[in-house]
Amino acid sequence: MSLKPLEHDRKYGELDEVVRAHLGRTAGDEEALTAYLRHVWRTRPWALAVAEHQLREYAANPPGRLRLRLGEFYPVPDVGLPDSGIQDWLRELADRVKQSVETGEAPRPATPQTHWEWHARFPELAQFLGGWFSQDMPDEFPDHDAALQDYLDTTDPGLAARLAGELYELLALPLTESDHALAAAELGMEVDPPAPYSPSGWLGSVAARLG
Repeated sequence: MSLKPLEHDRKYGELDEVVRAHLGRTAGDEEALTAYLRHVWRTRPWALAVAEHQLREYAANPPGRLRLRLGEFYPVPDVGLPDSGIQDWLRELADRVKQSVETGEAPRPATPQTHWEWHARFPELAQFLGGWFSQDMPDEFPDHDAALQDYLDTTDPGLAARLAGELYELLALPLTESDHALAAAELGMEVDPPAPYSPSGWLGSVAARLG
């Protein structure tokens, strides 16, 4: 029997967050773990204890191939390790999370460093840019203003207010113009900003209109 959503979250929800923070990178990537710790310390520090427990439990009781095939267990995505190395890696992650909690040593605030951290820190901005300003935007809307208006017309005002806050938070980061372009791309934007705007100028204009 496949895992039900509640069962998945109880047993593997935070384990899944830790592992996904490493996707596209390599197991043991210090930057990926630091990004996870930095974001979770900032937003929901209580989840670190849950992560440590779930990581250790999975490492101690790995699933067999049959249970994985039947969907009864969380399958660890590919992180560049052979199956024989997954348990040790999960135990190492659990030890690092435990150490961070017990010492109270949280990574210093910083600009997001990984794809996962950009999306974790700016979820509504990622939804906005990835959903309305993907490479399909020119086929769906006559221009950027029309796409923005469609977002406003179809989105709960509370989410639009959250987007405004995330935009101002992003613009407050110490980023160069090329950094802003990279941030927008990381968050799903696949079209250039409209002339004559730079990436930061256009994001600022969107924030002002939302405000």
